[in-house]
Amino acid sequence: MTLQIIKKTFFCLAFLVSITTFAQSDFQGQAYYQSKTSIDLDNWGGREISPERKKMMMERMKSMFEKTYILTFNKTESTYKEDEKLEAPGAGGGFRGMMGSFTAGTQYKNVKDGELLQDQEFFGKQFLIKDNLEKLEWKMTGETKQIGQYMCMKATATKKVDKMDFSNMRRKNRDNEDEAEKPKDSTETASKNIMDEIEVPEEIEVTAWYTMQIPVNQGPGEYWGLPGLILEVNSGKTTILCSKIVMNPEEKEEIKKPSKGKEVTKEEYSDIVKKKMEEMREMYGGRNRGNRGGGRF
Repeated sequence: MTLQIIKKTFFCLAFLVSITTFAQSDFQGQAYYQSKTSIDLDNWGGREISPERKKMMMERMKSMFEKTYILTFNKTESTYKEDEKLEAPGAGGGFRGMMGSFTAGTQYKNVKDGELLQDQEFFGKQFLIKDNLEKLEWKMTGETKQIGQYMCMKATATKKVDKMDFSNMRRKNRDNEDEAEKPKDSTETASKNIMDEIEVPEEIEVTAWYTMQIPVNQGPGEYWGLPGLILEVNSGKTTILCSKIVMNPEEKEEIKKPSKGKEVTKEEYSDIVKKKMEEMREMYGGRNRGNRGGGRF
């Protein structure tokens, strides 16, 4: 018996077992995910930063861009929330403190009704983002790989990026910029706001690995719509990988919809964030103009 036939036989047996498990009316599962977003400081003026300073900055940003999430799911519903940990005193200052103003709470998905609810805090104000689930056009590739004890299959899709998606922000390519538009001296460069130097791509390629051994079309974050639980996602600069799955835990958690906050759509919330960032740019830009060359990171 060849290795390929053995794999197929094992997969079929595991699938039959999973069908029996998921036939239970009160079925519930929990999946733990590690999310990591890569940051390249060399593309953000990193050459002007000493290696020691760069290392310190990366350590401070590590807990911002490396997080653990828990997906609690049944056949049609799920909640996805950060597994919060206690931080050391004074760990929330500077840039990290500002980014903490974008705190995301519980995300609720109902794949049967196509409903998305997101509990979101922004600069001390509570919002409830209510919208339809974005349906990606997944393409099956036929590739497989093992993630833990689960046989997974690969699917890809193209996803539109929210214009205020900070995880996918990048420095603008100035290679083809007209010479007349470039700053004439270092003083003018110093007065330029960093928000003028960044952009967000319109689309990104998403790769997902899902397992038919857990036949629910759920996944981490906004990802869903495949015939099995998504265990890994590679999206832009972010990788989300499942590290543990608990099937039918002894203490089941109630899957309930977030309900607090001002109700807005995803587009309306994005416009609110954009407006606030423009206000901050004008405020800090004004400070720079009044104190040219005196600003600091």
